[in-house]
Order: sequence, then C-alpha cells, then structure tokens
Amino acid sequence: MTTSRQDPPSRAGEHPHPPQVTAADVEEMTQEQLARLAHQLDDVEVIHNQRKFPIPGTRAEKRATRAVATWFLLSALSGLAFLAAFLFWPFEYVPPHEEGYTLYVLYTPVIGATFGFAVLALGIGAIAYVKKFFPDDVSVQQRHDGRSDEVARRTLMAQLAEAGNDTTIARRSLIKRSAGAAAGLFGLGLGIAAIAPFVRNPWEGGADAALWVTPWASPDGETVYLRRDTGKVGEVSLVRPEDLDAGGMETVFPFRESQRGHEEELLRAQRASDTPVMLIRLRPDQPVLVRPGQEGFNYGSYWAFSKVCTHLGCPASLYEQQTHRALCPCHQSQFLITEYARPVFGPATRPLPQLPITVNDEGYFVAVHDFIEPVGPAFWERGARA
Repeated sequence: MTTSRQDPPSRAGEHPHPPQVTAADVEEMTQEQLARLAHQLDDVEVIHNQRKFPIPGTRAEKRATRAVATWFLLSALSGLAFLAAFLFWPFEYVPPHEEGYTLYVLYTPVIGATFGFAVLALGIGAIAYVKKFFPDDVSVQQRHDGRSDEVARRTLMAQLAEAGNDTTIARRSLIKRSAGAAAGLFGLGLGIAAIAPFVRNPWEGGADAALWVTPWASPDGETVYLRRDTGKVGEVSLVRPEDLDAGGMETVFPFRESQRGHEEELLRAQRASDTPVMLIRLRPDQPVLVRPGQEGFNYGSYWAFSKVCTHLGCPASLYEQQTHRALCPCHQSQFLITEYARPVFGPATRPLPQLPITVNDEGYFVAVHDFIEPVGPAFWERGARA
C-alpha cells in the first residue's frame, strides 16, 4: 500500500496530518489495515489495547458468556410474557366482588412489569457484554470539525468490524442467539403494542358496527331516556326540563326500562366510551346557529352534544355559560355550543356530534334516535358514512 501526503511536513510541536489515500489504495487494504487507517484518519493514537480473554475457552470466559446470555434470555422470556399478557389477558372492566375482578386489576401491573423487565434485562445484558468482553482500550484522539470524507466513512465500517473481532462476538453463538431473541421479542412486543389499538374492523357487525352505532340507538324501538349519574349504580334518576336552570349543563347517559334492576347493564351504559352526553340549557333569547341537516335536534333551548372530544376522545365538558364554549382539558380544544358545537380553538377540526332529543308524554327527556355521525376521534373509514 502506498499513501500520499499533500500537506507539508509538520513542524515540531504540531500534530501531523493524517495520510491521504485514494480509492485504489482502499480497495487493496485488508480489514486490519483499514481499521488501522481509520485510527490514523481520525487522528487516534491507540496507547493500550488488550482483550479480556486472550486465551479462548477458559472457565472464566465461559462463566462470563453464561452471565451475559442469562440476561438476554430473561429479557426474551419477559418479552414473551408481555406479548402473551397483552394479547390474551382479560382487560375488560369487571366490577369489584365479581368473578374475574382480580385478573382485571392485575392487567396493567402485569403489562407494565413484563415490559419494564424486558427493557431492563436487555439493557443489563448489553452493559454486561461491554464490560466483560470489550477489550481494555486507551486511546487519544485529536478533535476535528466538519464532515468526514468518503474514505473516512468506509474505514469506519472496517473499524467497527474490527471492534467486533476484538470482542470475539463472532464465536459466541449463545450470546448472539439470546441477544437476538431478546431484541426480536422486545421489538415485536413494542410493535404489537403500538399497532394493536388501531387494528379494528369498522365494518364488523355491518350497519350495527360499534364504531357507527352507540348505546343511544334503540334497534327494537324501546324508549331511550336521558339518565343522570347519582353515584349509585342501581338508582335510576331521569331528567326533566325543569331540572336545569338557564345556562346549566348536566352529563347524561342512556337508559331503557328493560335495564332497570340489572346493575351490570346499567353500569355498561355508563362506562361505554361513546355514551356521555352534555345536556345544556341555553337562555331563551340566545341566538343559535343550527347545523344543516340537524334542524329540530334540540328541544326548545335544550341542546345535547356528545361529551367526547373529536380530537383524541377526552371529555370536553368544561362548559362556560358566559361564552357558551365547551372546553377539552387535554389539548385545549374549544367548541362553540351556540354554533352547533363547532371547534373554534385547539387541534379539534370537527364539531361535537349532536343527539336529537325531545320530551315524552311523561315529561322526561328522551332520545329521538342515535347520533347521525360517529362519536369521538376520526378514523380512516369515517368519510364513507359521515
């Protein structure tokens, strides 16, 4: 190999410039020569470099290998447990004192513990490998600014390969397999956790799919009342017009007479993510802009809008009666109730869906029918129906 230097010889006390090599020179070099050249190009002087285990196959080396592999295997097992828990552990709400409640309350701790330990063990394994197998190295490097040239970038790869040879990773199959399993399962679990919440078929169930229909719908024609939450599951408190003062707001949920006495069904109606509705009474002289296609959805000065923010699904129920705005506390979206609850501030881009209401012969508020558009944040297929 020949090197050429275009710079003049360095004077006493100056750091010599690294050699300048051509592409042809690089092609003729071995990996060891490329790695040495990488040090020279970076102005690195290796003072000391000694492998941890100069003699391969010793008992100490095998113990170190098993110790590192153990952490990677523990990470792999924890990642596998995380996957199993995430996919198969029962996560749906179960009331206290009912069968399955213990498994329900353990879902989040199990998910967190297995995921956290997988990350911890993977990190400990990586650190242990560096401490036990990376050679003891003392180097001095001069500082340079600016972008590296093509030769420097190519020799860097050779330098990394040489570092791998120095750590003898190529012949440590146990560590490679355990680390690969740990990293693979961890990555798979992370990917599934990120993607799984979005994987839902909006057409499952046809016209009655969960993303299109809420519990405010009444497929059998049964009357759906507006019910307030009193804090007692079995207590049914229906709402009358005289219950709200002008400028007042109350959160209501759907109720059917067939649900009376069935606490599980009553609780399910309250806990469904798309059921909370704001019932608002405006002042009689308040001018209101009605959204096209939703004429007659209100009952006099009473208006009912979904409480679920159309941005990311937070409860947008901080109602200001002076400005007639409903605020979402999560990302500060604001909806103007007097203009069909359209967004006037924040990241939300769609109005809150309006629930058509009226008062029946008994004097109670009832829902005329379900929302005419999906409730909550947008999804890909939303434009196909609304």
